[in-house]
Amino acid sequence: MAVFVGTSGWQYRDWSGVLYPSDRPQRLWLEEYTQHFCTVESNNAFYRLPSPETFARWRARTPPGFVMAVKASRFLTHIKRLREPAEPVERLMTHAASLGDRLGPVLLQLPPTLRADPAALDACLACFPEGTRVAVEPRHPSWWTEAVRSVLADRGAALCWADRGSRPVTPLWRTADWGYVRFHEGRARPAPRYGPTALRSWAARIADTWPADADVFAYFNNDPGGAAVIDAEAFGLLTRTPGPSRARAPTGPGVSRHQHG
Repeated sequence: MAVFVGTSGWQYRDWSGVLYPSDRPQRLWLEEYTQHFCTVESNNAFYRLPSPETFARWRARTPPGFVMAVKASRFLTHIKRLREPAEPVERLMTHAASLGDRLGPVLLQLPPTLRADPAALDACLACFPEGTRVAVEPRHPSWWTEAVRSVLADRGAALCWADRGSRPVTPLWRTADWGYVRFHEGRARPAPRYGPTALRSWAARIADTWPADADVFAYFNNDPGGAAVIDAEAFGLLTRTPGPSRARAPTGPGVSRHQHG
């Protein structure tokens, strides 16, 4: 199994001295990040869609085999609320195409006030180019129905498994031949860290759900104080499998001195 482990974003000032050497300028943080992780979830597009040139620069600054997941624009998910999706999806994918072979899954994180609308979700997913991996993270409980599950499965879209408080807040549906997991906030100390029991439980869930040839993407979004970096390191070690693997844990100065607890 190829487990891609990384963090949600890389531009956090309090990661200086944790992941990034304190003397490393911010303009080189992405290059430093790629020395420790093989993937990142970029949330830039959620707030403001980067230009094709920006995506191209990110491609040039990352090594072969690096994967960048892209969080879709809030214009599509929060303002349009999945309605009239064709134009925003086309614009997103046209810009992100400049990532070339670095482009990974696209994440649709739905607003917590958006109630289930399987037809709107289906119409939105239909707008993505064939072969695009799309993960969907609903956050209203009305989405947990067989109709929604069928839409995801029929479109080959992955239900994003989300964790908050060191426990799943979504059903553990496998709707595609690949997976996507997001870690928002653990219960360990110092907050918002994840403890070893929670991380081992998630590693076991992934191993029990997907076959050996599946790709699973796991991102830590508990960024304050470098918690995401430390937890992603620990999770990368837990999800490594014998033979070639895309799970990579941080090494070298910055994170290796931290103890996991």
